[in-house]
This record gives sequence, C-alpha cells and structure tokens, in this order.
Amino acid sequence: MRYRRGKCDLMYVIEGLLFLTSWIMVVNGSIHEYKDEAFIPRFNSFFFHGGSEGLYASKLQDSPLLLSDDTNNNNNKPINGKSFIRFESIIFRRTKEAANKQNEMQQSTGIVEAIILEVKDRNEIGGSYLNSDAICCTPALAKDGSCKVGEVIIHQDPENPGWPKRIQTSFEGNSEEANMVFHNVQINKTGMYYLYFMFCNPELKGTLISGRTVWRNPEGYLPGKMAPLMTFYGLMSLAYLILGLLWFLRFVQHWKDIIQLHYHITAVIGLGMCEMALWYFEYANFNATGSRPMGITIWAVTFSAIKKTVSRLLLLVVSMGYGVVRPTLGGITSKVLLLGVVYFLASEALELVEHLGNINDFSGKARIFLVLPVALLDSCFIVWIFSSLSKTLEKLQVRRSLAKLELYRKFTNSLAVSVLLSVAWIGYELYFNASDPLSELWRRAWIIPAFWTLLAYLILWVICILWAPSNNPTRYAYSGEGLDDEEEGLSLTGSTVIVGGDLSKLDRKERKASITADHVFGLGEVVLEEDKRA
Repeated sequence: MRYRRGKCDLMYVIEGLLFLTSWIMVVNGSIHEYKDEAFIPRFNSFFFHGGSEGLYASKLQDSPLLLSDDTNNNNNKPINGKSFIRFESIIFRRTKEAANKQNEMQQSTGIVEAIILEVKDRNEIGGSYLNSDAICCTPALAKDGSCKVGEVIIHQDPENPGWPKRIQTSFEGNSEEANMVFHNVQINKTGMYYLYFMFCNPELKGTLISGRTVWRNPEGYLPGKMAPLMTFYGLMSLAYLILGLLWFLRFVQHWKDIIQLHYHITAVIGLGMCEMALWYFEYANFNATGSRPMGITIWAVTFSAIKKTVSRLLLLVVSMGYGVVRPTLGGITSKVLLLGVVYFLASEALELVEHLGNINDFSGKARIFLVLPVALLDSCFIVWIFSSLSKTLEKLQVRRSLAKLELYRKFTNSLAVSVLLSVAWIGYELYFNASDPLSELWRRAWIIPAFWTLLAYLILWVICILWAPSNNPTRYAYSGEGLDDEEEGLSLTGSTVIVGGDLSKLDRKERKASITADHVFGLGEVVLEEDKRA
C-alpha cells in the first residue's frame, strides 16, 4: 500500500512536469536550440526539458532503432520519409569546482543521460517498491539488480523493447566539458515524444547544456501539431482567391454603382488573401528548413493582426449603419479608430508571442497576460456591434425602410449564429485543453485555430452576399433622411413592390372602378374628393 501511494505521488509529479513543459513547448520549432541552459532539481535528480513534439512514424525504416555516431554518413543518407530526433553539437559544461574534485586519470567522473519517451510511457520513469520518490537509482534500489547506481530508473516496455530510450554521455577525468556523440534516433511509432536531459550525481549541480536537437517528421520539419495547418492554409488561400475573383467580377460589372462600403469589403478580402498566402508560405518554409525566419513570420503575424482588426471594424461600421442610415460616422469616428489601434497592438503582441521564435522563451503566465486584453477587446467589439445593430434596426423600423430592415435582420441573425458558435467552440476548446493536458490528442489540435479562420471567412461571405454590388444600390445605400421611403420597393431578392405615389395611382384606378358600389353606401363623394386632393 505504501508503494502504490508513493508511486502515485511520483507519477503526479512527472505528469505535472509534462503538463508544464507541454504549455511551454507546445508550438516550438523543430530545431530546438539550447544556449547554456541550467538543469532543474527534482527529488534525487536534475533534469532539463529538451523539447516535445508530435511525431509520425517513419514511412521508410532502416531498422527498429537507428543510432549512429557517424555524422558524415548520416548527413549523406536520404531523410525523406523518415522521422527522427537528431542530437547535434550537444555540450555539457560543469563547474570548475566540480571538475577539480575529480581524478584526471579516471575514465568516467559523471554521467548525463538523454531520455526520450512517448507520453503514454511516462509511468516507466522512476519509482520503486523500496523508494517511491526516487527518480535516480540508489544503492538500496540497486540490490535487486533492477537499476544501476547513479542512473535514471527506467522500466523498459516489453511490447516496445528499447523504449523509453536512454543515451548516456560521460565526463572524463577532471574535464569541464563533455561532448555528446552524434546520435540520430529514428521514430517508428506515431506519438507525442518528450526529451529530457537528466543526471543523478549531486556533484554535477550547476552543469549547463548547449547545442541543439533536430526533430523531423516523414514529410518535413513541421511539428506534428502544425503539419495539417499548412494544408489548411493552402486551401484557405484558394478559398479567398475564389471569393476575391467573384467579388471582383461583381465589382467591375457594377462599378458605376459602387459605394464607399464596397471598398472596405474589398480591402478585407485582399487582406485575407495575403494573410492566408503568407501563413502557407511561412509554414512551407518551416517544413522545408526546420526554422522560422523572423522576417517571414513577422509579415504573416502583422497581416493577420491587420486583417483581424479591419474585419472587426468592418462589422462595427456596418452595424452602425454606415452608408445605409448615415453617410458618415460623425463624432464617434475617433472612438472607432482608437479601439481599432488598441486591438491591433494587443493582437500583434499575442501573435508574436505565439509564432515568433521559440515559445519556451515565454511562460504560461506571460501568454495569459496577453490573451486577456485581446479577449476583453473582442468582448467590447461584440457588445458595441449588437448595441449598434439594435439602434440601426430601430431607426429602420421608425422610417419604415422595409428593404433595409430585411437586410439588417438577416445580417443580425447571421452574427447571432456566429456568436453562438463561438461560445460553443470556446467551451469545446476549454474542455479539449482540460481533458488533454499532455497533448496526447495532438493530431486533432489543429482544428482549434482552424475553426476561427473558417468562421471569419464565412462571415465575410455573408457580408459579400448581403452587400453585393448591384445596379440597384438604393436597397442599402444612404439616400437622405426624407428619401428613405422612396427606394423601399427594391427587395433583397430583386422583386418590386409598388409603394408611395405608384400605389396611390393603382388604388385610384381600382377605386374609380368601384364608385357605383361606393355610392350605395354613401361613400362615393368622399372617395372622389380624396382622389382630387391626391
């Protein structure tokens, strides 16, 4: 009973470490660089998290496990179709005090181990029926021959021999540095993999690590979580291109009847095309090289932030009735622009943190600190949009502008559906993250950001359909305070309903045809008098 309780406590600790590092390294680049990083003490061990990524199984397999210390030969071998974790130029540096304590004639004076494990095998690291809190083997634990003193305790998986994988590097004599031999570990099983560098010798406290590891999937260097997004952004680029062509044809066909609002819609479509194309190019470059050049990423992030900002401003000004019930925004123009500028800055900062460089440079708290302003500003947009829609609908009802009223009701219903979908998706996203803290469902994680991109595209489609250029722009264009009732005969479907003066003429003809019947009831004279006044 003591063993089970202690073992459970140790697993909670390991799961906590995996959970913490999964937040830190969730979208890290495939080339993980270490620049004199320090090890963290944990129980009777010291560890450093070297990376975590979803990796697909190799399509071409040389052997169940490929390990090589021949750098040149490995570089000459084809890598397409192979999935691996490669250790390059890894150097461990211990303190001068620790090195001076060692005998220069001794062959091994300290061991650092690289541990590669699949997330489902996390229970195979550490623990024993004698000392449940131990991660490293102690003399008491070594009595039964299950582990070696000074090494990390690993329980090998009988169904997958050799895993979790252990690679050892030793310090020699009183040397301050230990160079890890080149290793290329081939991945032949799909899963979420974690890499830890660990040592058990307390005398190595203060040791630093530098170098890099390269993680590759069969189709390229793009991490498993991000790989489907490259295809998605490629398809979205095509979708925006199709929308842009259709809008351009409509724009040219009715260019004489274009209003200012159409230029704003065109700008959003153009920004969407650039945004999707840049993200696809950025992901394709990442997949080919394993790194994310700062220039390309900044351009993609900036276009994304601009497009989000302009899209929200478009929804806001349309909801205010810009170009429909009012020719300008008047005194609130400065407030709208101020909200747009603040949103752009907050969105740009968040996007840079999520996509630029290595995500492990920022803690979870830093990301939450940047998410909250964006969420708050989005809430402000939603409240302002629906408040403005309510006022616009009220004005149209008072003016009896039936065609415009129908237009805005459809727009309001579309936005209401999108808000309901957003709330439901946020709930699903929270559930997904809470139920998968260790990223075991990494192959489905790409749908979370993809949903928001797709929803924005669909809302843009709705706006393009409702406000499409036509030869009868009076159905939505501003025509002055006293002229609103004159264009209401133009319905959204293109059919005509006769109102105003035309209706009076038609009624006059019909009423004149029934004058005889009216005289029977004594109303004929009244009707004729009304016709004369008309």
